[in-house]
Amino acid sequence: MELESRILSREIHQLLYEKDNTIGTAESCTGGRIAEAIIAAPGSSHYFKGSIVSYSDEIKERLLNIDHDLIDEKNAVSVEVATAMVEGACDALNVDYAIAATGFAGPGGGTPEIPVGTIFVACGKKGDVMTLKITEDEGRDLNISNATNQALQLFLKYLADKG
Repeated sequence: MELESRILSREIHQLLYEKDNTIGTAESCTGGRIAEAIIAAPGSSHYFKGSIVSYSDEIKERLLNIDHDLIDEKNAVSVEVATAMVEGACDALNVDYAIAATGFAGPGGGTPEIPVGTIFVACGKKGDVMTLKITEDEGRDLNISNATNQALQLFLKYLADKG
């Protein structure tokens, strides 16, 4: 795992451990990399409860309780689905906060409207979710790595903004 992810996971550790908050992840295109980064910090079992790798729409619907019509209408790669993934993970994992990612890591899967490299990351809690759209296509490995780091950074910003 990259140094940047390790540093970010330590910062998250300090903030969550001190406040006795819990977190989980709902990941599609990152395939568990965000969870892997979070658990890199010793003591993460105190606040990290689990992850749902919802690579397929079926799992997004069944385990994260995302409405089928939302996925049909907006696409699984959308800010709306990323937001719903955060809220669904908060419920399914019974956590205070969740981080989610959905997108087209590549090299295939994109469309003219949503090209490869488009990834939505989101974090927060039910009713209060912060999102970020990533649009750079740097190849599959870098797309996944970038989305992981951006998701962790977004969560740290979310915690800082919420005080």
